[in-house]
Amino acid sequence: MSFRQQLRSWLEDNLRGEFAQLRGAGGPGREHEHFELRLEWDRRLAKAGWTCLGWPAEHGGRQASVEEQVIFHEEYAAARAPARVSHIGEELLGPTLIAFGTKDQQARFLPRIAAVEELWCQGYSEPGAGSDLAAVSTTATMDGDEWVVTGQKVWTSLAHVADWCFVLARTVPGSRRQQGLSYLLVPMDQPGVTVRPIRQLTGTSEFNEVFFDRARTAADMVVGQDGWRVAMGTLAFERGVATFGQQVGFRRELDALAGLAQRTGAIDDPVIADRLTRARIGLDVMRAHAIRTLSREDPGYEASVSKLVWARWHRDLGELAMDIAGPAGMFDDPGDHGDLDEWQRLFLFSRADTIYGGSDEIQRNIIAERVLGLPKEPRP
Repeated sequence: MSFRQQLRSWLEDNLRGEFAQLRGAGGPGREHEHFELRLEWDRRLAKAGWTCLGWPAEHGGRQASVEEQVIFHEEYAAARAPARVSHIGEELLGPTLIAFGTKDQQARFLPRIAAVEELWCQGYSEPGAGSDLAAVSTTATMDGDEWVVTGQKVWTSLAHVADWCFVLARTVPGSRRQQGLSYLLVPMDQPGVTVRPIRQLTGTSEFNEVFFDRARTAADMVVGQDGWRVAMGTLAFERGVATFGQQVGFRRELDALAGLAQRTGAIDDPVIADRLTRARIGLDVMRAHAIRTLSREDPGYEASVSKLVWARWHRDLGELAMDIAGPAGMFDDPGDHGDLDEWQRLFLFSRADTIYGGSDEIQRNIIAERVLGLPKEPRP
């Protein structure tokens, strides 16, 4: 049986019973949906060997090829399996520790990530250092055999359910920009950590503010020698093969939106028809670029292009959805107790797509400076 057939059969056999209700659950703007049951689902995936696919076998992974990883994400999305709750640890921190961590750090954390026993969040952005990550001001100083961390992080996804946070902090007093930074692993369950939810346009609160008030972590919880290099390595892992599953979801949204246009008659408007056609072409371009990016050992600027392409495409799809829905898109359905419908949620949450994960402005700067050789943007 081929890898694709094996996976498809397993998903069909397991997305049943209590897990059947998870089809399509979770994801951006909907992380609150069936969280505990989705956590159980992730652990079932782990027991069956469907987590950490690309990790080396010696670290508990399946050592799957890039092609098999792409197949997994496509089939997983096609089956409408639920959004993962452990993806930050599995897809971001795990590969980072494999690349930069010590043997002790790998032994301590990787098995628990693979078994979905510990959940992680990412402590990068700050109120004064969003996409401009090098401007972080959170500090960490040594006190005996511990780091003492003080500062604030913001837009921290799933911090309210995380056991640990990987934090970019300034450990050399007086340092500026990329110099003097360290990548620290900080436990969340301690008196010096406060998590405050941020209510979004969709009414949900999967993003958070995180305050570190002399929070502590052990001296050996620093990853690598150069915090900036490690942080950039994590961002590179963030834009990997999972984008192919994302594109399956995008295509499903586009197909459903085209169906809505047919039912409402909006498709008869030549402007609407043209925008739907352009969206379909844009999705094909997105996939072609993702395949080309995977063929490179060091994606470099292609990752920035990918972020620009999919974020703007998805935001535009949300705007198109509102135009197709017409006046009805402006109102809640009383029968849904004020809940947003799928098109309202798409429109509102996709406004953030061009901001989180590196804003459009930052991605354009990367392309301008590193590819086109243009002068760097003036710094204050």
